[in-house]
Amino acid sequence: GRGRLGRSFQSPAGLGVYLSVILRPNCPPAQLMHLTCAAGVAMCDAVERVTGLRPGIKWTNDLVYQNRKLAGILTELTLDGVSGNVSSAIVGIGINCCQQEADFAPEIRDIAGSLSMVTGEEIDRAKIAAAMMEALQQMDRILLTDKAGILNRYRKDCITLGQEISLLRVGEEVRHGRAVDVDAEGALVVEFSDGHL
Repeated sequence: GRGRLGRSFQSPAGLGVYLSVILRPNCPPAQLMHLTCAAGVAMCDAVERVTGLRPGIKWTNDLVYQNRKLAGILTELTLDGVSGNVSSAIVGIGINCCQQEADFAPEIRDIAGSLSMVTGEEIDRAKIAAAMMEALQQMDRILLTDKAGILNRYRKDCITLGQEISLLRVGEEVRHGRAVDVDAEGALVVEFSDGHL
């Protein structure tokens, strides 16, 4: 699988659910800045519906539980050349379902996890896939009409809030601060030691 910034996402056959959905919102791109957040909340809903366990979200696109990454989300937009509106939004999601620690490459064994590992139960991938599609359909219905509600739910699931973080920008020095909020577009608000947000 493909992740953010050209990274890969291990997606071995028979062990997870890896899918992409195409949405057709036909709106300006600025109205979809919260799409990854919305997908994260939807995937937390799907996992909880099937397993009873609600993962957290590591800003902006990873589902985690007990410091292990269970899922990743990648969103990409294509624009109409005439109107400038979003002609399609592709939401790619990979959820680790049935892996055990030995199924992960040695370099990620300490940080990767699966639903089976954290629940101690066998996971029915078909049920997970069905719940994912239902949650994404519900998300699509309110994506442009309840942005504030979606982001309020995202804040509740976001484990990054309240944490000390490092901000890395290409060509700039690393800055350290504390994650204090997610703004109205889904961006992380960081407070630095000098009080600057």
